[in-house]
Amino acid sequence: MDQRDQTEKPDAAVVRDALGVGVAVGLSGFAFGVTSAGSGLTLLQTCALSLLVFTGASQFALVGALAGGGNPFTAAAGAFFLGVRNAFYGLRLSQLLALPRAVRPFAAHWVIDETAAVSLAQPTRRSARIGFTVTGLSLYVLWNLSTLLGALGAEAIGDTDAWGLDAAGPAVFLALLAPMLRTTTERAVAAIAVLLGLGLLPVLPAGVPVLVAALAVPIVLYVEGRRADHNGMRRDDR
Repeated sequence: MDQRDQTEKPDAAVVRDALGVGVAVGLSGFAFGVTSAGSGLTLLQTCALSLLVFTGASQFALVGALAGGGNPFTAAAGAFFLGVRNAFYGLRLSQLLALPRAVRPFAAHWVIDETAAVSLAQPTRRSARIGFTVTGLSLYVLWNLSTLLGALGAEAIGDTDAWGLDAAGPAVFLALLAPMLRTTTERAVAAIAVLLGLGLLPVLPAGVPVLVAALAVPIVLYVEGRRADHNGMRRDDR
């Protein structure tokens, strides 16, 4: 029997935890709205991104690349590769939640970092479903409302660069990413990706450094593989 089915968790506790995540992250949609409007996107385009894309890292990557003068296709490619991780979340959540087939296409739109984290932390299938639903609903509603308010606010104050609001997107992204870096491997990948992205920023077109930064993953895996082989050889020599 799955250990998840052996431990119960009160529904109220699941709802409380899910709402905490949904509200905390949902309000950061304001930063995206400001950043997107400051990058030159219209109010309709900004709101459409939050409604239809609904994955913060990809949205920030897209508008950031466009703001830097990047090619729309390059910007979209960077956003796409960042969003690919949600497909892997979906593979795990499909087994855990076991939702009816008719519901799965709609639920797939809510498969993001936060809903995956809350769902996977639950001890039972029932609590995982509650966590997924409450997190997804609260986050989707607040993210889109705060995106609208942020875009309207950016239009009202004019030049967002003069207010330093162009840094809002990267700041929110780092705040969301930092707590997820729990292992040495994850920290190494993040550090190398930052070095690649920042180092190549002056010499490559906007949006391309994000794609190149993805090389951090195979680099770290290669080094760890060589280290494991070396340690294995040393043990054999003994």
